Amino acid sequence: MKFLFKNRTRKQLKKALSPKLRRKKLFKKILFISLYALAVIVFVIAILFAWFSKDLPTPSKIANAKPAESTKLYDRTGEILLYETGEQKRTIIKSDQISQYLKDATVATEDANFYNHHGFDSRAIIRATMEKITGQRRKSRGASTITQQYVKNALLSSDRSMTRKIKELILSIELEMMYSKDDILTMYLNEIPYGNSTAGAEAGSKMYFGKNAKDISIAEAATLAAIPQAPTYYSPYGTHTEELEGRKDYVLDRMVGTGKLSFEEAKTAKEIDTLTLNKTLKPRKDAMLAPHFAMYVLENIAEEYGESAIQKQGMRIITSLDFEKQKQAEEAITSGVTKINQYGASNAGMVAVDPKTGEVLAMVGSIDYFNAEIDGNVNITDSKRQPGSSFKPYTYATLFKQKDYSPSKILYDFQTDFGGGYVPKNYNGRFNGPVTIRQALSNSLNIPAVKALSLSGIDNVIKTAEDMGITTLNDKKSYGLSFALGVAEIKPVEAAGGFGVFAANGTKHDLKSVLKISDAKGKTIYEYEPAKDKGKQVLDPQIAYEISNILSDNNSRAMVFGTHSQLYFPNRTVAAKSGTTNDNKDAWTVGYTPSISVAVWVGNNKGSAMKGGADGSIVAAPIFHKFIETALANTPNEDFVRPDGIQELEVDKYSNKLPTEFSPEKSKDIFAVWQVPQEKDDIHIRLQVCKSNGKLAPDDLPDSYTDFRLFTNLHSERPDYANWENPVRGWAQANGLYNTPPKDYCSSKDIVSTISITSPAYNSTVSGSTILSVNIASPVAVKNVEYFIEGVSIGSSSTSPYSLSYNFSDSGITEGLQTITAVLTDENTGTSRASTQINVLKNSGPIITNITAQRINLTSVTITWTTNVPSNTQVHYKASTDTDYKIKSLPTKGTAHSITIDDLSPNQSYSYRISANTDGTSNSFSEEKTF
Repeated sequence: MKFLFKNRTRKQLKKALSPKLRRKKLFKKILFISLYALAVIVFVIAILFAWFSKDLPTPSKIANAKPAESTKLYDRTGEILLYETGEQKRTIIKSDQISQYLKDATVATEDANFYNHHGFDSRAIIRATMEKITGQRRKSRGASTITQQYVKNALLSSDRSMTRKIKELILSIELEMMYSKDDILTMYLNEIPYGNSTAGAEAGSKMYFGKNAKDISIAEAATLAAIPQAPTYYSPYGTHTEELEGRKDYVLDRMVGTGKLSFEEAKTAKEIDTLTLNKTLKPRKDAMLAPHFAMYVLENIAEEYGESAIQKQGMRIITSLDFEKQKQAEEAITSGVTKINQYGASNAGMVAVDPKTGEVLAMVGSIDYFNAEIDGNVNITDSKRQPGSSFKPYTYATLFKQKDYSPSKILYDFQTDFGGGYVPKNYNGRFNGPVTIRQALSNSLNIPAVKALSLSGIDNVIKTAEDMGITTLNDKKSYGLSFALGVAEIKPVEAAGGFGVFAANGTKHDLKSVLKISDAKGKTIYEYEPAKDKGKQVLDPQIAYEISNILSDNNSRAMVFGTHSQLYFPNRTVAAKSGTTNDNKDAWTVGYTPSISVAVWVGNNKGSAMKGGADGSIVAAPIFHKFIETALANTPNEDFVRPDGIQELEVDKYSNKLPTEFSPEKSKDIFAVWQVPQEKDDIHIRLQVCKSNGKLAPDDLPDSYTDFRLFTNLHSERPDYANWENPVRGWAQANGLYNTPPKDYCSSKDIVSTISITSPAYNSTVSGSTILSVNIASPVAVKNVEYFIEGVSIGSSSTSPYSLSYNFSDSGITEGLQTITAVLTDENTGTSRASTQINVLKNSGPIITNITAQRINLTSVTITWTTNVPSNTQVHYKASTDTDYKIKSLPTKGTAHSITIDDLSPNQSYSYRISANTDGTSNSFSEEKTF
């Protein structure tokens, strides 16, 4: 402390220690350090500027520069060149040779603040930095100015390293210091790629419009300015011309926003079609093999590695394309042209995928890539179209995840109002009643499919489809039950991939079109390794097999398609599903074997309807059939592998449960392990009910008052939905199946006593004194039984067994047919009655009844009979060849009689007559029996 304050006065020390002085000294110190740091930064920047200044090219240097090596696409063998692209054509022009429309369009679109900054946009850089930090990237414009884009394209590589960005920023500032804005814009327009091996505005204008860059119109300028953001994607000769048209309109709107165009000028330019060949856009003359596939690959490469990589790095791309199958696909499409034209269609497409890897083997995006009248350059296989009924397998695959639904489960194909006035119909306008899911799917029935969607849940079906590779089902809030019929758009290439999941036992392999990428120096950038691609199990193998089993069942789909449709292959197992939209705009056939999955589309790119009858099985299936036949011609048949757990069972048709002895109809089908029924048929049930009223019989009720009856407890898929239940109930009633079991039990008060007459027998002859007897079943005491003849009481009995003896000979009853009625009265004052018919004979002679004849052997017969009074009897008999009867008499008198005749001739038919009398007179009664 002494050292610190040595030689200082008290006043000086006080001043040195004051807060104000300390702050002043600290400020001077910070200022000194800041100026020093600034000087160092300025020095470093100056050094960097000096270092990079030597590499800054002039426009003439760019014009004389050696073009970057082109990118080449090959088939899977690496020997067949499909397409070559890169910056191969460029013509350097001056500022006054460039249309002002193009300049304004480019600035408005790429860098609206171009004339106000000094090579970089600080706000854009800050915004891009924050987006990178937060991860919330916007799709509008990046942080690069036109100056920076020029530097990046002309002078630097396309990597995204920080070093490259620093170089880009420094060179941009230096460029702004050395050149005017118009010079920079001219250099930019001479440098940037416009796709299809062209770079610079002059080459692009001549390529697409056949004009010099100074002569293009507002609409053409806006189209040209729209391309550089993604030259492959927005290529006028590519497959996204609708998107390019939309971006052109965006450019025009930006020009209005920057004051370079009026609203009316922009509106007029929007109405000009710059992309129609032979009108504005020049026809393309490039030699391309599998052009849609080539553009499909380039778009994927550009998305992954950037446009600059395609234009500048000279990539060598080995694709997944099997060129032999590609030619077969093209031939199949060509073979179908005449037929599809007859049905009012102008275009068709096909894509084939290997289900075991996801590799795209063939892709035909249209009948003719270069035919502008049909929008041939649009890749229909990578475009969104309505799949119609070809979407149904996704719905049923979802339904099969539930325990109660298997291929044999019944769905009811009746006209059904699903609410909101939605009443779908089948394609042929007919309804088929109860059908199995196997029949419903294979015959493409609509009502069962809508029911299957309702039972599965739309969200669950969407998830299944997305799990299997469908990416376009993004408007979920607008989907209703018609979603089951394929009204939501999907891409054929994804449809082929999705069905490939069925083919691969539920394993999904991502679609892939590239096997290997190398740079210009031969260094491998990417290589697909099949051994490491195990795929992802997205569907249970048992469900995948069930779908494949149904879609390859030719006999099952015969109900609608017959047994010899284009979906049938006599010597090959092929699963296939056609699809058609209700308005005949889209016709599909999608199918597969274990080694290939194929989607075929037929229709018109503009969406106009085809003629009636142009369904998928008619216009798309023949193309599918021809391709499958040729593509697999020299390969053995492959069956779908049946996974563990699948069982084949016989079940009751309607309950889909184990059959019982009361199940009248049965069906046999396959079941996944969780679908195997454990319960027995509960639709056809046998119940014990009360005889009197059919109510359920309580356990303590004597069996004599009950019966066992068979009931049919048949309901719709959703019994609590009247719109589902009523059509099924109506059908069941019409077909004798509406016999629902009772719910209530009966009691003794409900049970009516029953009575039946046991003697005399129905239609028997009575005479003299006869016993009338009955059989009674009553849960309560019987008061009495009263007997009536033709409504006249003849007596009653109040004690068991409630019989009555009555002498018909002494009564006033007339002879002939009479009706006897017995009326029971029980202690509940309930009454029951029974009646029978008799023949009254007042003769006092004997009455013969109960005749039987039993052949003992070829020559003997024993005959027995009874008489109501003791009688003498005889048997008269003769053979059919005899003229007179033989007679055999019984020696004794009685009421029960038996006699054996043993002098019959073998192999003869005999007639018999029995006579009886009591007093040896002619008063007798006889009957004759022939056998």
